[in-house]
Amino acid sequence: MFVRRFILRSTRLTLEEYSMDKMRTLQKSLLALCLFASAMASPTPKPTESLEALQIVSQGAQLFSTNMIKIVAKEQQDNLIASPLSANIALTMAANGAAGTTEEQFRHVLHLPSKTQTLTGFQQLINTMNNVENVTLNLANKLFIGKDFPVKSQYKQDLQTYFHSDIESVDFSQSAKAADTINTWSKEKTNNRIDNIVQADDLDSSLALVLANAVYFKGNWAHQFDPKATTDRPFHVDANNVKQVPTMFRKGNYKYVELPEHEAKCIELPYANKEVSMVIILPDKIDGLAALIDNIDAVMLDCNVRLAQTYEREVRVYLPKFKTESKLDLGNTLSTKMGLSEPFSNSANFNGISDLPLKIDKVVQKAFIEVNEEGSEAAAVTGASVRPLSIVWKPLKPITLEVDHPFLAIVNYNGLALFITKILWHQQPKIST
Repeated sequence: MFVRRFILRSTRLTLEEYSMDKMRTLQKSLLALCLFASAMASPTPKPTESLEALQIVSQGAQLFSTNMIKIVAKEQQDNLIASPLSANIALTMAANGAAGTTEEQFRHVLHLPSKTQTLTGFQQLINTMNNVENVTLNLANKLFIGKDFPVKSQYKQDLQTYFHSDIESVDFSQSAKAADTINTWSKEKTNNRIDNIVQADDLDSSLALVLANAVYFKGNWAHQFDPKATTDRPFHVDANNVKQVPTMFRKGNYKYVELPEHEAKCIELPYANKEVSMVIILPDKIDGLAALIDNIDAVMLDCNVRLAQTYEREVRVYLPKFKTESKLDLGNTLSTKMGLSEPFSNSANFNGISDLPLKIDKVVQKAFIEVNEEGSEAAAVTGASVRPLSIVWKPLKPITLEVDHPFLAIVNYNGLALFITKILWHQQPKIST
């Protein structure tokens, strides 16, 4: 399960006050939450233009995903669950109201095409994901508007049409009630996995609006692990420390490839809908995860391409059960390390949202994932699909893959990373709400 939150904060003025004091520099607040949720949409036709736009925004999302996870994974010294795609959706909703150099930065960092293709592509992405069968994979968006705050009608219409965003007016000066409204929506859209994404102290009359994106995923394995085969096995936290952890076992046919140039191997574990799968990337060395993360863009690309080109083979899989959660403050990551500085500054231009000045103040993400014998439950979203190449088949000897040291687990939908998890098995404190 995964949740992301964006906060844009400033001094609140009425339109009358603003018109009387145009010379004063002021910034309104915008709070944008990235949550993961459930809201089924009816299937829509997929003309060539929509498919092309979907491919372009999916490719851009994947580029943003690897760039972001490369930074965040280095910053977090514990287990990590993150969804760059969730951030991408919420930021794209904000970008739709940006103009000038602020919009240019959004397009560069998020790898967005033209505005028309961006809107069409994300509309198609949301429609497609909300209609995946045999697993629960749903996205929902919502715009919480501050009472009496003037948001342009075209912006609201775009969010409703292309991001399927509901709109609700709230009184941010009643901070406890407003926080309860947002948190209740969060819980409903994430099957009660994500709550308290905002605190009353986060909200006040200076807030302009909240952009919320929620994605919820739950899926059973295509071939479940037998709980009776789960036993405690050693997990090498590092070269000097070993822990006994509950480890699942199954012998079956899986797509498995080795990546000698990256000193790693990867395996694809499909869910009941085989368009959705978990890809485990295991470095050859106990301490090899950092090097993989440094080159995560090439590693993920090579892994996905080669898995698509290979046949299933018999593999004896030993995979730890795991459950982890993360709460990330992404403001500094986005503004100083990824080049999205202007939307966070007093120079931000969000004229497409309102005539009142706005800037992003904070970006926070809260996420959860659990993997067990039945399958996985998580929240997040992010893509490129490849066709299997013609190769000559020959029988392959069965192999054993023992995931017994730090690794990456990526939930993919047709090659698009929905969730990226780093498992180190360090003891970490419970995430405060």
